[in-house]
Amino acid sequence: MHVRSRRTLVAALTVVSAGSLALAAPTTAAPNASTAVSATSATTVAKPTIVLVHGAWADASSWNPVISRLQHAGYTVYAPPNPLRGVASDAETIADFVSTIPGPVVLVGHSYGGMVITNAATSLPNVKALVYDDAYIPDQGETVFQINSAQPGSCVSVDPSLFLNLVPYPGAASGDADAYLKTASGPSYKGFGKCFANGVPRAQASLLAAGQRPFAVSAGSEPSGAPAWKTLPSWAVVGTQDNVIPPAEQLVMAKRAGSHIVKVRAGHLSLITHPGTVTNTVIAAARATG
Repeated sequence: MHVRSRRTLVAALTVVSAGSLALAAPTTAAPNASTAVSATSATTVAKPTIVLVHGAWADASSWNPVISRLQHAGYTVYAPPNPLRGVASDAETIADFVSTIPGPVVLVGHSYGGMVITNAATSLPNVKALVYDDAYIPDQGETVFQINSAQPGSCVSVDPSLFLNLVPYPGAASGDADAYLKTASGPSYKGFGKCFANGVPRAQASLLAAGQRPFAVSAGSEPSGAPAWKTLPSWAVVGTQDNVIPPAEQLVMAKRAGSHIVKVRAGHLSLITHPGTVTNTVIAAARATG
């Protein structure tokens, strides 16, 4: 082989080798990039699970507008049934459910559901925040009936015979009964639509009245236990047109609990009429747990 030919071949091999090394370089760098991505993923904090607790004269479906928004935002959401039989027993039922959930939980209660979460969370180390939506935020020893009467303006603090239909239930203690809100208005009572569901379209309010779940009358006079809000951060959505729990009383309770307060121009069912506000408040609580 001529010297010139040999030099040409060596030059060509040198170019090929350099090109091969250049192509190989990203391959050696890839594991490092992959490791960096894995490390970033490993430090990402999982979103807390959201557990929504309904109140009296409602069921879990009342949370549907909020549930859909939370799910769209990537949260795992549960809305277990609240038995509505008594503060302590209802709290125990919800606590048993929440105890099966791995990881952090934000516990949310509407109306009487606020009584329940206040008592349930005391035994749940995975609950990191409480959210109250037009809800009772009781201190130890307080009752639903007592809170309703603390400030003027509640449509369910007059003579119970004026706004409740009482129905016996199996196993009820003497004098106890299931309490349903009357649909029609009467003396000193605005009716289901204007008392409980003000702000909800009339047709929808009629559906809610027909499908309401009662709560035991005895639950209204059962004292609350030690409150979880004394050791947990809390948020409170206050409907400024609430006819069930007077807004003034909601504010007293929320300030006492040190809650982050969000006011909304809504009646007692802000979870239905203003689900965006309620959802944003729940998400704020969830983000604060991280």
